[in-house]
Amino acid sequence: MKLSEFKFDLPENLVAQHPSKNRDESRLMVLHRDSGKIEHRVFKDIIEYFGDGDVLVVNDTKVFPARLYGNKEKTGAKIEVFLLRELNKDIHLWDVLVDPARKIRVGNKLYFGESDMVAEVIDNTTSRGRTIKFLFDGTDEEFYKALHDLGETPLPRESITREAEPADKERYQTIYAKHTGAVAAPSAGLHFTREVMKRLEIKGVDVAPVTLHVGLGTFRAVDVEDLTKHKMDSENFIVSGESAVIVNKALDGKKRVCAVGTTTMRALESSVSAHNRLKANQGWTDKFIFPPHEFKIANTLLTNFHTPESTLMMMTAAFAGYDLLIEAYKLAIKEKYKFFSYGDAMLIL
Repeated sequence: MKLSEFKFDLPENLVAQHPSKNRDESRLMVLHRDSGKIEHRVFKDIIEYFGDGDVLVVNDTKVFPARLYGNKEKTGAKIEVFLLRELNKDIHLWDVLVDPARKIRVGNKLYFGESDMVAEVIDNTTSRGRTIKFLFDGTDEEFYKALHDLGETPLPRESITREAEPADKERYQTIYAKHTGAVAAPSAGLHFTREVMKRLEIKGVDVAPVTLHVGLGTFRAVDVEDLTKHKMDSENFIVSGESAVIVNKALDGKKRVCAVGTTTMRALESSVSAHNRLKANQGWTDKFIFPPHEFKIANTLLTNFHTPESTLMMMTAAFAGYDLLIEAYKLAIKEKYKFFSYGDAMLIL
């Protein structure tokens, strides 16, 4: 397919700037692939679509406060440092993006607020990318606490134009987040509350966690018309043996296996055995899913409404069927559903 087939006009006021007042009171559009039927519900109604033996596969990655503000030595110029990934834990070596990049050269030192945290620029990686080394005397625990205290919730600037607020530290995180490593939230999971999870558990629905540390590449624009030429950034993931057993039992019993989010789907589709079952796996995936694609594991998808020409929209179209998804998005705009990270949800059956 072509990039231009995923272009549509999205009114700015439909890009959610804040989450709904309560997580489980977002709107929920339900798409039935077999009949083409579209329903309008509230998220907490999701329990009606699952029963005994069904499985929710969730991404339990945890977002860390990746956006730091510091000052350059001597000039005092204000610099934004966006932490991407830790390269070496022993010497606090990190892959980062800096802004404004033209002011940051190898050998520069950066100071962060009134803290003792100092970083030295070790290498240039891309136009905005740098490798930096934090010069920190203290334990690992003290180092990560200092980063957490200094950092700001990394709301995606492509869509959320306001500054981060204290409430975002909790709301831009799923309630089941466990393993720190993401610089963006797996947003389909943001709608779940403990009450909804408990009610699903009472109905006999199992939860199988996987981990995929969401990177900024999730939001990187596709700049080629021919989608086969687009290269995804790699993201680190883990699928445990325990989760594979839970999912495969559901598949064998012809139950619903719901991927909660496109990041979860990437992890699942990167871990398929020769017999089309889920296998324990870990590593890096740069899998790019767009129509047509035959999904091997999940038969249900929960996702948010995505921005035009995004890889997230392309994966959703591959799962829902292109024509049904375009129809649903037109309806979503007409009915004023909210889009993107803090937006409303879509359940595709």
